[in-house]
Amino acid sequence: MGRANSRAASIVLAVSLSAFGGMAAAQATTAMKTATGLQVRTAAGVLSVEPWTDRIVHVRFARSAAWVNPYDSWVVGSPARTPWTSEETADAWVLKTRLIRVRIRKSDAALTFLDGAGTVLLGEGGDARHISAAGTGPVTQAFETATPLYGLGQHQNGLLDYSGASVRLQQQNRDVAVPMMVSPRGFGLLWNNASVTDVDVGRPAEPPLVIRSEAGEGIDYDFIYGPELDDVVAGYRRLTGDAPLMPRWMFGLWQSKEHYATQAELLDVAARYRALGAPLDVVVQDWQYWRPGQWGDHAFDPARYPAPGAMVAALHAEHVHAAISVWARFDPSTANLAELERAGAAYPTPYPNVYPAGQGRWYDPFSAAGRSIYWAQIQRSLGNLGFDAWWLDASEAELGGHWGEMRDVATAAGPGREVYNAYPLMHTSAVYGGARRDMGGRRPVILTRSAFAGQQRNAAITWSGDTQGDWETFRRQIPAALNFSLSGIPYWSADIGGFVGGDPQSQGYAELFTRWYAFSVFNPMFRVHGTGPGKELWAFPAGVQKILLSYDQMRYRLLPYIYSLSWDVTQNRSTFMRALAMDFRHDSRALEVSDQYMFGKGLLVSPVMQAGARERSVYLPEGTDWYDFWTGRRVGGGRRVSVAADLDRIPLHVPAGAILPIGPVKPYADAPSEAPLEIRVYPGRDGKFELYDDEGDGFGYQQGRYALVRLTWRDSRRVLEIGARRGSFPGMSLTQGLKVVCGARPEAPAVAVVYSGRASEISLPACGP
Repeated sequence: MGRANSRAASIVLAVSLSAFGGMAAAQATTAMKTATGLQVRTAAGVLSVEPWTDRIVHVRFARSAAWVNPYDSWVVGSPARTPWTSEETADAWVLKTRLIRVRIRKSDAALTFLDGAGTVLLGEGGDARHISAAGTGPVTQAFETATPLYGLGQHQNGLLDYSGASVRLQQQNRDVAVPMMVSPRGFGLLWNNASVTDVDVGRPAEPPLVIRSEAGEGIDYDFIYGPELDDVVAGYRRLTGDAPLMPRWMFGLWQSKEHYATQAELLDVAARYRALGAPLDVVVQDWQYWRPGQWGDHAFDPARYPAPGAMVAALHAEHVHAAISVWARFDPSTANLAELERAGAAYPTPYPNVYPAGQGRWYDPFSAAGRSIYWAQIQRSLGNLGFDAWWLDASEAELGGHWGEMRDVATAAGPGREVYNAYPLMHTSAVYGGARRDMGGRRPVILTRSAFAGQQRNAAITWSGDTQGDWETFRRQIPAALNFSLSGIPYWSADIGGFVGGDPQSQGYAELFTRWYAFSVFNPMFRVHGTGPGKELWAFPAGVQKILLSYDQMRYRLLPYIYSLSWDVTQNRSTFMRALAMDFRHDSRALEVSDQYMFGKGLLVSPVMQAGARERSVYLPEGTDWYDFWTGRRVGGGRRVSVAADLDRIPLHVPAGAILPIGPVKPYADAPSEAPLEIRVYPGRDGKFELYDDEGDGFGYQQGRYALVRLTWRDSRRVLEIGARRGSFPGMSLTQGLKVVCGARPEAPAVAVVYSGRASEISLPACGP
């Protein structure tokens, strides 16, 4: 649902300047109070300032008070209402909610956003807004704010903080345009514009932030107050939609390559993993499974895949899920393209700079008919075979490097110049909506190369595109992932080892792959993919195989922690990959760290990104003590330490007060097990963790079919409180073996208990600092 027209000036109350005391009659601006906020008229246009919640204020500026951004309906939900008040001073009007204030300067209608204590968070300078005199054209908005500034999607420029940089928001392979930015000063800004946009970020000595979009009838943005960045991200999702819960199997290992060329080859991969006893949950069929000239018909070449339905069934019999690549592109001779053309839902041809004339047609996901037809074609060709996940390759669409080709394309929502960046949002919406309806109650899973604001609600995981398999590219993945997560979208992935990868038998590439593999254990998705020789475990030298297997097993041991994090993401709008600014925003040194991150709130991950390195420098943020995950050694925060980093040990640290649930190694994520669940406690401060469990798939969790157990560490008493189980679900075991361990004393004996759902306490008297 879009924002209602109640935001327009037609609902202005009969309250004029006199209601504010009549002090600004001679000023260049006039103001009036509406049912939704304050409206200020200037010589250049009409400014509307509307509080949605006590943390979120929506701002619009256009020639007409009646303007409503037509693209809001794609991104932002219906407006909420929150109590607010207003007052007038000699030089400004002030709108207040419980937590923030917005000051509107009378002389030029420039806005200043302040917290409840009056601290300035963000301001507009004089002459800050520019829109075209008539019709849609470039729009510009300038702000004055302190840096650092994060977010803006994924950009592989190696930057976490954009101070002094210019960032182009234009969808293309390896660059993802999400117009959401955040500041550790305690706020975020969602820029509601789907055209190609440039964001220039000043250095600390040059504070202006300038946003220029290629097209727009007006300026439209949301200011989101924290002050914690978790609150900012939660506000973004409050506006744009929550991330649904992924199935548990999604968090296991995905094995892929470019590409498995036959049915026999793909089945052999799954069988060999099972024979090795190596955990695995998904095998992926990449592109070119179709007959020549039939790109877009979504049908298997029968010469190479004689029985695709039986192939999927065979994978399922081995408890392996099947994912498949589908594109938004169609060869001219396909029946699917003809069907889309009849509905007026295919873009015209040719695009001479992209494909030769007559080749490479793309469908229009801005068309409701186009979205419906596109999914129906997938469902009847592939969905009916039982595939479990949809890989939407080139979801920009793959025109991003040729922006000029798209400018004047007539989409169902308007000229391409106005809507370009929203293509992946509408494309994933087509697949998510259809899958949610037609997949027999299974949770949809979508892998996509691009994203736009709001896409988290489509069960979409964005990967970092066609990367190179080298150390510099690997280093750039971490800030790219963190900025993407800070843009409010929690699910991110990369091709382990780089898409354009090397030879697994090469010692240098095997080292890079192993370091990348270790990093990906602590990503929301754990997925191998690349060109050239396959990167399955057995492709590497024996010594490397052993290390890779240990990391694969570690991922599965962490699934109780990861699946509980996924619930926190869905229920509480939290974040998996957390730049240090999310948890330590008052630590100035932490704000500068771009090669470490928190995975959830219980693990500090410091990937090794240098060839030949066997140790690395790690910054431990101030405000807590830290434990080496591997040795239990305790170190005070606010300092750098040198940490051993052999190939089989990625540096990991755990903050005091953390509680980590660690499970047994399983062959697949939902495999039954009688083994106890290990609960690691790290002393030094009080802590808590909510352990989540459900059926692993389906939508029962939305009807309350899940179980939560609150774990609470009372540090002064050296006691772990295990709360009473809340809730239940079909198939839930009534008892669970627990092995409670002091993470600071790995040599100490564990306390074994059988948890039956009742509240209890476990004493760990030796678990001290």
